[in-house]
Amino acid sequence: MAVTGTTLVLAAPSAPAAAPAPRPPDGGRGPRRTAGPYRRLFELPGTRRFTAGNLVARLPMGMFGVSAVMMIAGQRGSYALAGAVTATGLAATALVAPWTARLVDRHGQARIAVPATLIAVLGSLSLVLCVRAGAPTWTLFASYAATATTPNIGGMSRARWTHLLRDSPASRHTAMSFEQAADELCFMLGPVLAAFLCSAVFPEAGTLTGAFLLLTGMLVFTSCRATQPPAAGPPRGGGSPLRALGPLLPLFLVCGVLFGSMEIASIAHLDALGLGAASGPVLALQAAGSCAAGLLYGTVRARSLTACACALAVLMTLPWAAAATGSVAALACALLLAGMATAPTMVTAMAEVHARIPEGRLNEGMTLAVTATLTGIAGGAATAGWAVETVGPVAAYGVPAAAATVALVATGAGRFVRRPSDHARVVRGPAARDPQ
Repeated sequence: MAVTGTTLVLAAPSAPAAAPAPRPPDGGRGPRRTAGPYRRLFELPGTRRFTAGNLVARLPMGMFGVSAVMMIAGQRGSYALAGAVTATGLAATALVAPWTARLVDRHGQARIAVPATLIAVLGSLSLVLCVRAGAPTWTLFASYAATATTPNIGGMSRARWTHLLRDSPASRHTAMSFEQAADELCFMLGPVLAAFLCSAVFPEAGTLTGAFLLLTGMLVFTSCRATQPPAAGPPRGGGSPLRALGPLLPLFLVCGVLFGSMEIASIAHLDALGLGAASGPVLALQAAGSCAAGLLYGTVRARSLTACACALAVLMTLPWAAAATGSVAALACALLLAGMATAPTMVTAMAEVHARIPEGRLNEGMTLAVTATLTGIAGGAATAGWAVETVGPVAAYGVPAAAATVALVATGAGRFVRRPSDHARVVRGPAARDPQ
């Protein structure tokens, strides 16, 4: 999630172009073939360092929303106000993020991400101060909207892997699977950490900790200059990313509907059973299943998007069936299994983004996909909320099941079917090394 205006280009010195990689001592054969695929990834110079910064900066992405809701509701006594503030921030992110990503592609990651992160951190600090001081309500909306400049750290990390592994489609698939698993892990742990800090320490602790982690992680990540892709400069033709991804964006939108509606349906169902306190751990199982499946998917050959969507459509019916039994254990198992279909689908869909996006617009393309997903999450949450009130929490599980079916229909048209070996986009430019 990102943002910024063109004035940010002047806020930091230009990043140097990536240096050509020296010939490895093994004669160019690469890391030992006996090593596992993930070990081979992190044997590449610099990858451990930028991944550490990436994970630290990504964890707050799962913290900010929960922290803001708990802080505002606790101080102002209104969940409606808290929800409106966070919704405004989401809308601002949807508008601003693609522009920030475009600047990242054009001018380089470090040159744009650092000032954009500083603006977002200042927005978080402003929100804390305004809530604490009892400032007018409009200041809460303005402060949280400023956090929309948060760069899409996951997209920038994926861009680095794509640059470093441009000659190895299999390794690139493993790296993309790792990144999806990291997404799931951070969005699983982030809300838990935020809720603990806001309740056990003080209401503002979640937002303050998230801002500190975001800035620290981003500084570590952007300090790894040699592994970042070279700045693409002004667009040299090749079409618009929005046009190139037109057929794919509805798929990301529908997947977002699935995620948002599943969460609301599960919370409402468990609350109706008098087990609202168990909603966090139960939902965490879905994220855990996706995280595990993402890591496993990275060790095998990529499948077609249609095959992944088919598995998604089948497994997303399980929570609906389990909810009808009234068994929490059955629902937990069903969510675990359903989650195992989401990571492979998202990894394969993101590979299609790589294959379709014009040269030099990779961050922008990935951010458009993330924005479509976030929009779908908001729409899915609203739709499931309506279904809960209208037909009941059990029937509300039909929303994510229907969304998964729509995703299958979209991919079944054949426009997304490619050979797995075609899923990786080749990025031109010199290889890079980043001594640790």
